[in-house]
Parts: sequence; C-alpha cells; structure tokens
Amino acid sequence: MGKLDVRPLRTVLFCGGDRPDDIDRAFGSGADSIVIDLEEPRTPFPESEREKARLIVRSFLDGAGPGPVIFARVQPATTGQTLKDLRAVMGGRLGGVLVPKIESPADVHAVDALLGCMEVEHGLEMGTTAIYPILETAQSLRLAYEIATASPRVSYMGGAISRFGDIHRAVGFRWTLEGRETLFLRSKVLIDARAAGIRYPISGMWAGDRDDETGLRAWCTELRNLGYFGMMIGDPVYVPIVHEVFSPTPEEIRYWSDLDRLATEAERTGNRVIYGDPNQGEGHVVHIAHVESARQNLEWARGLGLVP
Repeated sequence: MGKLDVRPLRTVLFCGGDRPDDIDRAFGSGADSIVIDLEEPRTPFPESEREKARLIVRSFLDGAGPGPVIFARVQPATTGQTLKDLRAVMGGRLGGVLVPKIESPADVHAVDALLGCMEVEHGLEMGTTAIYPILETAQSLRLAYEIATASPRVSYMGGAISRFGDIHRAVGFRWTLEGRETLFLRSKVLIDARAAGIRYPISGMWAGDRDDETGLRAWCTELRNLGYFGMMIGDPVYVPIVHEVFSPTPEEIRYWSDLDRLATEAERTGNRVIYGDPNQGEGHVVHIAHVESARQNLEWARGLGLVP
C-alpha cells in the first residue's frame, strides 16, 4: 500500500478490543474506518485481560465481512509486546496498525520489520499492511516528517490532539473550546505529512462535550479549512456531522467538474478558460494550477463515492 494508493477516511472511530459489543457497534456505525484498541482500551488492562481481548479481536476479524477499513492499535515496539498483538490481528481483513507512543523513525522501522515477517507468515502480499503513527509525544511532533517518510507503509498520519491524553501531558497545553493552543501543532504536522506524500492527513479527536454539536461542527470545519480530510473520533454519535463537514459539497463538485470540462475543451480548441464573474478575482481567468487543484479534489470526491 503506497502513500498515494489509499482512500480518504473522514472518520477513524476507536472501539475497545475487550468489548465485542463495542466492536460490533463501531463496525456498523457507518464510519469510514474503525480502530480496534489492544493497547489500552481501559485502565487497568492486565495481561490476562489482554489475552482475552486478543481472542475477541481474532474471532471478529475472522468473521468480518465488507465494511469500513479496519485498523488495530497495538502496543509500541519498545514494549516487546507488539508481536503478540500482531498475531491476534493479522490477516486479509486488517488494513493497518496504529502505533502509539512513537518517538522516532526507529519505532516505525521496528514495526515495519515485524509486519513484513507476519505478512509472510500469513501469506499476505509484502507491504500491504499500513502503519498509522500516532504522534502524541513532543519528540514525535518535532520529527513528524521523518516519521512519515520512515516507511512506505505510512499512509495516514496527523496530530493526535486530545484534552487529557498523552499529547496533553507531553506538551502541557490547556485545552480550550477554540483550540488555539493546538493550532501550531495541527498545522505543523499537516505540512510535514503533506510534504511526505500523505494525501489525506487525519487530525485528532474532538475533546468537547458529547452533546455539543455546535462545537463539534466548528472544530471539524476548522480542521477541513486547514487541510485535514478527516479526524479520529471516540463515539459513533459523531459520524454524521463529521462526514458532512469532511465531504465536498455539491456546489464544490460542480465547480471542479466545470473546470475539468472547460480545461479539456480548451486543450482541444486552444481557447483560454474563463469562468464566472470577473469580480471574483483570481478564479475568473483559469490557470493550470486551478485545473490541477480541481482534478485533485475530484479524485478526493471519487474516493468518497460522491463522483462516478
């Protein structure tokens, strides 16, 4: 799986690997992808419970039909326990693994090597299991570009913003509804991810109240305006609003389609492309950059199934 051969994911929904009902609910929620958590679905999570969770997840994956992309959050390679988790999740239905507590490219290299061995063991094509690094330490934020380029398997990435989680502890910010305290972090990781060739960067979670739809919508809108294409979520109730905000509108699709059509005609006739009202400024006289942006955005809409 290369960085440019991935589908856009608007929602990355977490569920506990120790709870079959939680996994089933997530799988049927309509989310674009789910993350089955084997790292820390709850506290405490002793090894005896972790073994039970691995059996639950293995049973689910063996019977999982078509549906969302399935990731598993496994323990970091530094724990020495990653292989145990991988044995429970590897197979044709697994899209990739989320790797927490990333510090440097070395952590990606270690998981890459383990995945290669497991793919051979399971008869899977080498390199087809994605790595999704979770950036939740100060060091990983500083090295986001290096982490994103550490393996061709790294196909999704973004800032793991949370209100009380590891990244809060690592950076020391105080969460606010407006999110100004994490704007630099989200912007920095976004640029690093795009520079590394990640087509659809994904941001961290909404940390506000569960019933604050206005706050959630404002948060999603800011993320989309920045350049993110989706976000992590912790509850299926968020799916409809997140999907709405992270999907192109019919008007946008119509505009991009018009530019694509007019540019194709202009390439045949040699006439320059004029679109809309001269008062709109830059967009009136269409240049190749406008057309390429439109075509790129149409690929995004196609990946979401919104354009034939």
